[in-house]
Amino acid sequence: MSDKSKIEWTDATWNPVRGCTKISPGCAHCYACTFAERFRGVPNHPYEQGFDLRLVPEKISQPLHWKTPRTIFVNSMSDLFHPDIPDGYIEQCVRVMQAANWHTFQVLTKRSQRLRDLLRTRLRVVADLPHIWWGVSVENRKHGLPRIKHLRESGAAMRFLSVEPLLEDLGRVSLNGVDWVIVGGESGHGARQMERAWVVRLRDQCKSAGVPFFFKQWGGARKSKAGRELDGRTYDEMPSRPGASGISRGVVPLTLLVG
Repeated sequence: MSDKSKIEWTDATWNPVRGCTKISPGCAHCYACTFAERFRGVPNHPYEQGFDLRLVPEKISQPLHWKTPRTIFVNSMSDLFHPDIPDGYIEQCVRVMQAANWHTFQVLTKRSQRLRDLLRTRLRVVADLPHIWWGVSVENRKHGLPRIKHLRESGAAMRFLSVEPLLEDLGRVSLNGVDWVIVGGESGHGARQMERAWVVRLRDQCKSAGVPFFFKQWGGARKSKAGRELDGRTYDEMPSRPGASGISRGVVPLTLLVG
């Protein structure tokens, strides 16, 4: 059910778009694509068309019907800023997020340039809302670090990084203007290995910068066996969420979010 999620850092998922296309190394073993393609050709299944991009307008109003506050991952099975999604459709989705302000929305993209451009223009009115979090995926230096720059340039009030799958040592990362960092390894068949040193470097940088750090998983072919402990403990730090309930995590107050 989309109103409940097994993803460790969210409560629910909302997919007004289904399907996507691969654009960088982090997409190589996309879990969403693997899942969707299993149902290609199954009559009347939500993924009868596999992972082909498809707008789902009947799902746009879904969060308005969820009366209990949730933290909601937007388009866990797509990317809201995919180039084939019309600006007007993105605006419709964002208007729902704006109206359903008892929820916290987590919007994650690899199309960071479009996110930046729209948040500075047509979506500027929502860029400052504390209950809408804007994030970019960071899998390596070549593709991921420019996305952080675009996110910083977007004017978003609440910014986060999903460093998953982490495919290499990112080195020194500027966390200026970043409010949350999620780190995780790739899972499933053919998963690429993540080194402990890469994770520790990011954790230590987050600690020095006062940025909440969430370690999602080590990953691998058997991710449950590998677990999600780092140095004998779990890291479940999250920014405070205005009016949120549901997930009970370690909360790190952020002036930018609550001020």
